[in-house]
Amino acid sequence: MPPVVLALRRFPNPRLTGIGAGLFACLTMFVLACLDRLLFDSSELVYGLLFLPVSALTALWVRPADLVTAPISVPIAFAVGVFPISGGSDGFGGQLMGLVTALAVHAGWLYGGTLIAGLIASVRKVRLMRARRQYVLAQERNPAAREQRGAGGQERSPRAAAAGRLADSAPQSPAASPAAAAKAVRAGAGASADRRAQRP
Repeated sequence: MPPVVLALRRFPNPRLTGIGAGLFACLTMFVLACLDRLLFDSSELVYGLLFLPVSALTALWVRPADLVTAPISVPIAFAVGVFPISGGSDGFGGQLMGLVTALAVHAGWLYGGTLIAGLIASVRKVRLMRARRQYVLAQERNPAAREQRGAGGQERSPRAAAAGRLADSAPQSPAASPAAAAKAVRAGAGASADRRAQRP
């Protein structure tokens, strides 16, 4: 097996919810933007290059049920991360204008990361639908699975089916319980006493 494939298999593969993936992307981009401001003097190129792998990881690590959230959370993370390097003036209005200007200037990186996240999420969704379809076809072709289906369309597990067969084949004896055994003993004792009383 190629070493690249082995390295990819050793790579962590968590499954995040939609909110978890969004928080991961926002926090990661904010930390990377702060490091970019400290080490590279708010380099736009460095920030854009770091945004692309974060977008890919967000789309790869989100769970299958929340794949649609990956292309939505990535642009929000870009906006959160670009705030430290926007270079706005003092005051809320100046910071807001700097943020809007930075988003307009870095629109190429924003579209690129969103496109990567959308493509990865789409490929994962197609593969998931194909695997589900193959599973359904395999279940329909399996005769044992069809025999286990009940009249109402529900399937019984092999253990439940075996337990049901054992319960049906078990003999229904009236003396199976202690109460029934006690009644039988009392009935026998009463019959013997009657026979003794009838003797001359």
